[in-house]
Amino acid sequence: MKKTYFLSTCKTCKVIIDESGLRNKGFELQNIKIDRITPEQLDEMKQLAGTYEALFSRKSLKYKALNLKDKKLTEQDYRKFILEEYSFLKRPVTIMDKQIFIGNDKKTVEALKTAVAK
Repeated sequence: MKKTYFLSTCKTCKVIIDESGLRNKGFELQNIKIDRITPEQLDEMKQLAGTYEALFSRKSLKYKALNLKDKKLTEQDYRKFILEEYSFLKRPVTIMDKQIFIGNDKKTVEALKTAVAK
């Protein structure tokens, strides 16, 4: 499987997709605002990532609005929030066979580019 979950309005996602050449390498691109993440898709991501927390973005505006930083969240809470609100998914998430690349930190992006180039 070659798939990237992203947000079309996110400039960082667009840059990563373009610089990695994902479109030219046959990756399916899913805009999570229009085509919501299914529970099965999220569970598959979790299986590769190890935890739902690894997929959860604390940069979402809703994180602050809901005062989530003051709460002790469980794995089920992370799952529920990601399924309810697309902005809670750390983006982009790219799955390539049995590898997962989560977010936009420099190390992750470089690892993605290297894997895609092979």
